[in-house]
Amino acid sequence: MTDNVNWKSGACGHKFVASFSGGKDSTLALYKAMKDGEAVGLIVMMEEEGKRSRSHGLPPDLLRAQAESIGLPICSAAASWADYEEVFMSLLEKAKSLGAEVLVTGDLDMPEHGCWHDKVTKNAGLKLGMPLWEMNHKEAVEEFLNLGFVTKIVTVNLSLGMKVEDLGRTLTHEYIKELEERGVDPCGEGGEFHTTVIDGPIFKNPIPVRECEIIKEGEYAFLPLELDKN
Repeated sequence: MTDNVNWKSGACGHKFVASFSGGKDSTLALYKAMKDGEAVGLIVMMEEEGKRSRSHGLPPDLLRAQAESIGLPICSAAASWADYEEVFMSLLEKAKSLGAEVLVTGDLDMPEHGCWHDKVTKNAGLKLGMPLWEMNHKEAVEEFLNLGFVTKIVTVNLSLGMKVEDLGRTLTHEYIKELEERGVDPCGEGGEFHTTVIDGPIFKNPIPVRECEIIKEGEYAFLPLELDKN
């Protein structure tokens, strides 16, 4: 990947903004990048109406609670798929005004050529950092758990070995083994599942959440989470 900032080689001193979904991969990438660079904020893309995040369907107050616990501001905007890139570029420009030199993402398997994040960062005059790029999937999720992060399953694809009963489960080493025995990628990189992180070493405090009614749409099932303010 050309002009890519290789965080693993200790590229310290860079200010960065992180693309953040609230899930395990973006959180682990943020953790790794914060060891080497200085975070200036989190980029979160919302659905058209701004009520849920585009990637993991999280409500704004839950995302704010995550960001506040991490201690970083959020740069967010609502977008349709049609204007997604244009809106994302505007957030990169905002991040640059905060001093960002690098966009950090939690991608593991992005192609070396034709990578969308590589294209938009170049257009914005930023570098791209992918701390998890080409990591072994099981090693990535095991590192995440060994560091003390806590995350819940919030989306499952029922056609890819996941079950409705998986919703709300917390990732553990034992659960990862169970998923592998069912033929499920332990990182969910095939779209099998998505997660929401509620605690870990970069959180000042755990995020209290309330589980809402499960929603089924075709081959997918969702467990909406809300910030528990009680």
